[in-house]
Amino acid sequence: MAKMSRNDVRKRRHLRVRKKISGTPECPRLNVFRSNKNIHAQIIDDVNGKTLASANSVEMKLENGSNIEAAKKVGAEIAKRALAANIDHVVFDRGGYVYHGRVQALAEAAREAGLKF
Repeated sequence: MAKMSRNDVRKRRHLRVRKKISGTPECPRLNVFRSNKNIHAQIIDDVNGKTLASANSVEMKLENGSNIEAAKKVGAEIAKRALAANIDHVVFDRGGYVYHGRVQALAEAAREAGLKF
């Protein structure tokens, strides 16, 4: 059997966490996806299968979307869009990533901008 890639291990970890975490219309899920060049955040209602708000470093046209500063800007933007959609409580889904670096920066910026989780 071949060794699993780091991304396959992350996906397996994410599925394990997703068994316990689910977004509802009252308290949707804030999901984070981190690629090598960008970072994405979505607020998802899993009951209805709808994305309620999203933000990413691509659409914000950041010079470097893969650093902590970009993650902070995306976190602040997703919080602003969530509050505009009358969402103030969310469940944080780190997507199988370690709560460190860019993922942590995005979460803390979203908290500072007014999201509760």
